[in-house]
Amino acid sequence: MPADPIAPFPLVRRGDRVFPVRALQRLLCARNHDVAVDGIFGPRTESAVKAFQQEKGLANDGIVGPATWSRLVVQVQRGSAGDAVRAVQEVIKFHDQSDGEGTPVHVDGILGPRTDAFVRGFQTAVGAASDGVVGPITWRALVSGMLAG
Repeated sequence: MPADPIAPFPLVRRGDRVFPVRALQRLLCARNHDVAVDGIFGPRTESAVKAFQQEKGLANDGIVGPATWSRLVVQVQRGSAGDAVRAVQEVIKFHDQSDGEGTPVHVDGILGPRTDAFVRGFQTAVGAASDGVVGPITWRALVSGMLAG
């Protein structure tokens, strides 16, 4: 069996102010936890993570690692709408390497043709099935920062 080409889910914790905090906050909102989407993993985000972890029977340490990510991600695809789609779009903004030359990314919560095209291209680039469905494997590749920089 070949090695898994997809990077592992990252560890994200209080004090973090870098990618993928905004996507994490959007996913918490998608799971009915009201947090500000400000890119800062502060006390309110930590409290929401702990509450989510407790709901799901996970160790509620406030640290978002593989077990928490696996339960937090929401599968989306073309036609989906809401905070989980906004999370995907936050990742797209992070990955945008066009230096303003490309079409700007709009975080509108609608998985339409442009978001679908990005997802499929990203899936191809990381060696995943290019089906446009943002499921567990694609989420892991997205939030791990694969292809960033």
